[in-house]
Amino acid sequence: MSLKKRYLRSKPVCKVTFSLPRGAAEGAQCVSLVGDFNDWNPEATPMRKLKSGEYHATIDLAQGRSYQYRYLVDTCRWENDWSADTYVWSMFGNCENSVVTT
Repeated sequence: MSLKKRYLRSKPVCKVTFSLPRGAAEGAQCVSLVGDFNDWNPEATPMRKLKSGEYHATIDLAQGRSYQYRYLVDTCRWENDWSADTYVWSMFGNCENSVVTT
């Protein structure tokens, strides 16, 4: 998994590309990027499957903030991002969420 950040000079936005590797999504039919930035809505940010089997999504995030997120595989299995900037306990207390800081 990897996070790629590209800061724009023209506005206070960071384009962040989220990636879930093939091994973490083995046999998946769909993967969604879910987090603070889309109100944890599993339908808001579907990820695109590449020929390599990885899933990618690029979104614009405001600079100078931190966002919690996770990957939702086949609407039933949660995955964290191994390359997240940090991790925090979810408000539900049973798992950690990945965090990206722009």
